[in-house]
Amino acid sequence: MKLTSRIFLLCAVTCFALILVGQDEPRTDAAGCKDSPLIGRMPGSVINSCDHKEFQQAEMPVGKDADGGMINKTFEGEFHYWDMATRDGMSEIQIYRNFETALKKGGFTIAYEDSPNTLTAHQGDTWYMLESKGSYYYQTILIVKEMKQEVSPAVAAMTDELNKAGHIAVYGIHFQPGDALIMPDSMHVLGEVAKMLQQNPEINVSVEGHTDNVGSPASNQELSEVRAQTVMAWLASQNKAVADNSTEEGRAKNRRVELVKVK
Repeated sequence: MKLTSRIFLLCAVTCFALILVGQDEPRTDAAGCKDSPLIGRMPGSVINSCDHKEFQQAEMPVGKDADGGMINKTFEGEFHYWDMATRDGMSEIQIYRNFETALKKGGFTIAYEDSPNTLTAHQGDTWYMLESKGSYYYQTILIVKEMKQEVSPAVAAMTDELNKAGHIAVYGIHFQPGDALIMPDSMHVLGEVAKMLQQNPEINVSVEGHTDNVGSPASNQELSEVRAQTVMAWLASQNKAVADNSTEEGRAKNRRVELVKVK
């Protein structure tokens, strides 16, 4: 009896250990992924992957033609995407109907229905697309908006000319007569030059000042040099920070001397 009891006890401990080892790890959302504030997830689902772009294109079905075929439209704006894994036992139609009802209750207008797989809806400029696959589903949200233009045509033109010719003439930088004080109406042009240098950190430039022939050659030479130094100092003040000046660490990095090779 004692031997039998020991064998039974040993078997019980071993079997319990095997059960623990065989259990699956709990599923968790992919790092950095969160639910959309516009619509929740199916309970028990996890996010396999997600994507967000400040500006992107997305093609979505927006209706059907006379023959019942899909009519697609390409939207541009802020883009969000989720790949969701569902809990066990869910069907395509179960997912489809849940989101269809939730969208309608949330004030969305259904634009395209292909039950039980694809659903498109919108509320103003916000477009939503569901692709139901049963064991998983995809969600796409695109908020239609204009792209923020971050590259100035003037900046692109200056960059091209500088790369091609090796030098460019910049007009519109005005000074007080006979002085090196920069006039306020010069700020736009100087700002474009600063943007070019910021967007092309590999470019090193020298600044040369030129005047007309009014005045003596000696005074014109001196004035040109001082004006060039003033412009260089202004540009340097816009481009020299390498770290955040709102922190002590950043300010420490910005207090420096640089040796620059001009090509």
